[in-house]
This record gives sequence, C-alpha cells and structure tokens, in this order.
Amino acid sequence: METEFDVVILGSGPAGLQAAVHAARTRVRVAVLGKVQSSALFRAHVENYCCINETITGEAILDQGREQAKKFGAVLVDEDVLHLDSDVSGRFGVRLESGDSLLTWTIILAMGVSRNRLNVPGEKELLGKGVSYCVDCDANFYRNQVVTLVGNGSAAASGALKMLLIAGETHLVCNTLEISEHLRYQLESSRVEVHTGRSVSRIIGDSEVKAVLLDNGQSIETDGVFIELGAKGAIELASNLGVALDSDSMRFVSVNKKQETNVPGLYAAGDICGPPWQIAKAVGEGCVAGLEAATYARRVRRGQTEVAG
Repeated sequence: METEFDVVILGSGPAGLQAAVHAARTRVRVAVLGKVQSSALFRAHVENYCCINETITGEAILDQGREQAKKFGAVLVDEDVLHLDSDVSGRFGVRLESGDSLLTWTIILAMGVSRNRLNVPGEKELLGKGVSYCVDCDANFYRNQVVTLVGNGSAAASGALKMLLIAGETHLVCNTLEISEHLRYQLESSRVEVHTGRSVSRIIGDSEVKAVLLDNGQSIETDGVFIELGAKGAIELASNLGVALDSDSMRFVSVNKKQETNVPGLYAAGDICGPPWQIAKAVGEGCVAGLEAATYARRVRRGQTEVAG
C-alpha cells in the first residue's frame, strides 16, 4: 500500500465515501480509513433519501459507495486510526492500528460522533468522577493509579497500552478483542491485565469510582473507568492538532461553508459537524469537503514543488 496521499479520509460512512468519490475524481491520491460496519448507517434502513423510492438497507448503500470510491481510484483501508500529528512541512501523519503510518497533505474527519455507552448502574452517576469516555483527554488525571478500560476494539486496546505508561496497574475488560495482530501482539506482550470473555455489570462508588463489578461476580478495585467502545472518535484524534469545537456544546467540530476547520488542511463532514443526523446532510458536506480538500492538496503540493525547484 502507498504511504503518501493527498487526501486521507477518516470514516467509511456516507460523508467519508462521498468525499472520497469527489476528491478521487479530480485525480488526487485518496485513502479512506475505517471499518464500514462502524458507520451508524450500516445497520439502518433508509426510506427518506432523495431519488430512492423503496426502502434500502444502509449496508447496501455503503457497499455501493465503497465500489464507487474504488472505481475512481480511492484506496480503502479497513483499519482504525490511533493517532494524528503534523510536521513542519505542513503534512499530517496518520498512525493505523496495524502499526503502519501514512503521510497526507489534507485530512477529512468523517467519523461521526456516536458515543457508545455501557448503560450499566453507576455509569451515569459517576461520569466525571472516575468514569471517562476519552483516554487522550483524561489520562493524566490517573497518574500512578489503577485504571480499567472497557471495550473490544482498537480504542480500548491502544488506550490500555497508553494508560499502562501513565497509571501503572491497568485492566482491560472485553468480550472478544477485534483488533489487528500488531496491536494484539503489543497488548499480549505488555503488563495490561486482560479480562477476556467478561463484561462490566456495575460501576461501584459514591462520590468517586471505587471498583467495577464483572458479569461473573468478580470485583476489580479501580480509580478510573475508561469506556472506549469501538474506534477512536474524531474529536479525540484531532484534539492534539488544536481543532476548534462549537462554542455551545463543545461536542462538534466547528467548520465554515467550505467544511474547513481552523487548522489548515483539516476538514470535517457529516455528524461530527453537528445535527441533523441525516444522510443527505452527510453526503452534501462530504461532497464539499472532498472537493475543497483536493483543491487545497494540489495547491500546497504545487507550492512545495516550486520551492524545491
């Protein structure tokens, strides 16, 4: 697989795939990252989308979108992203769960904002008192303490490895780990205590988290619980790049009419930009983001070439 691209899109939902179609048609190098089954559309049924008269599954729409993107030259990579950064040349670095890294002139955040919850007793009551949904945001509050990560995917596994360096004693509770072999090797070679085949049935504490109770009756004493279900969210990934959020709720990425964030070369589209949660909005914003990101990438790449020459 190539390691250098003009446009890298995080998310395989309608916003990300539409961005890929429009960017790739302009003949720039495009990669789409993420697992299609993670899209909120994947398990949905659609009957209110323009020009579609009969009910169609979200999975079918996404399958057709993926084929379109590939037809125009986009590279689809079914991996989660673990980390984003930038360098002095203006390019972004993207690290995947396999351990591979990509370089790109632009990034489009199209990963949605769904925050999966455990829905167990104590979760809501202890939110902010030891319960967190973001390792990257809250890790440093648990230095030299005991923490428990909950989740089956790359966010939970990579989060556990990070917390091991900060907190010390780290537990990971999961049913089955759905991660790359590279990440699995790192986890199994570490001191993270993995509780496979288990789930959390209760989070215990009064004014702060004291323990988690597993479905087999086992109790793990812990100072913090990080609920990381699925892949890392766009906001967590982009936080170290200084991306501005909306001033009202601080839940969505702030963009202009060109889908530009406050960070040059970084765009966003779809649910991550806020409601309404509709395919039509996601597709429209994806179209704009794809075209604008491709234009930006060509301009910056041309400028770099002229300087080098």
